[in-house]
Amino acid sequence: MGHLDHATFGWLTPVLSYVMACTGAALGLLCTIRALGASGRSRRNWLLTAASAIGIGIWTMHFVAMLGFSVSGTEIRYDVPLTILSLLVAMAVVGAGVFAVGYGRDRGRALVLGGLTTGLGVASMHYLGMLALRLHGDVNYDPVLVGMSVVIAVVAATAALWAALNIKSPIAVAVASLVMGVAVSSMHYTGMIAVSVRVSPSGEALPGATAMQFIFPLAVGLGSYLFLTSAFVALSPTAGEHEASASARRPAESAAR
Repeated sequence: MGHLDHATFGWLTPVLSYVMACTGAALGLLCTIRALGASGRSRRNWLLTAASAIGIGIWTMHFVAMLGFSVSGTEIRYDVPLTILSLLVAMAVVGAGVFAVGYGRDRGRALVLGGLTTGLGVASMHYLGMLALRLHGDVNYDPVLVGMSVVIAVVAATAALWAALNIKSPIAVAVASLVMGVAVSSMHYTGMIAVSVRVSPSGEALPGATAMQFIFPLAVGLGSYLFLTSAFVALSPTAGEHEASASARRPAESAAR
């Protein structure tokens, strides 16, 4: 069995991955709250942004954490198409859950359906990303811990969507995002503890790209997207502010006539 190290760079990758998870959760919550206060095309656009934010946040969290993952006795490479597919799956399935909440008439049923769909999407992204690993050896999983990680993902997703439906204040959103970050990180590391690797030493070159060649620049790009989009959302007026501004303009326009 190869020795697995989940924090090759010390606390750097766990802390940075947690920050990415919290940022994606905060942006997703804010966009979902904006969507619930909007209608028509505006609601759809806010929900699309929420889905991309949560999906990218979770994906970036996973692969930033994977930058610190190593196995003694073998190098690690990543299959590029599978890694990109895991990102698309994350956004698509999370999107289905977010839209279920955004357009569901029965809030209770929408929350259960959205939480289940989003949680399974998070778990699918994680294990599809793990499937992209290329190393000299065989990767095995403890089924009990895998099941625990999936349950954590579903509970975390349901809690996040509940927060989007019931929380409005910025402080509450910040607290919910920190909790969501803990939940997503817990899901990731529970899934990683389930992993064992039987190394088969070989001199053959591994296919795929190294983490620094592919994962690092992509994670930096997606992380920048999250932070820039967060700034845009924070500066965008809410539906209430739009209405207040419109109400203030009406008397002035009437007086001008």
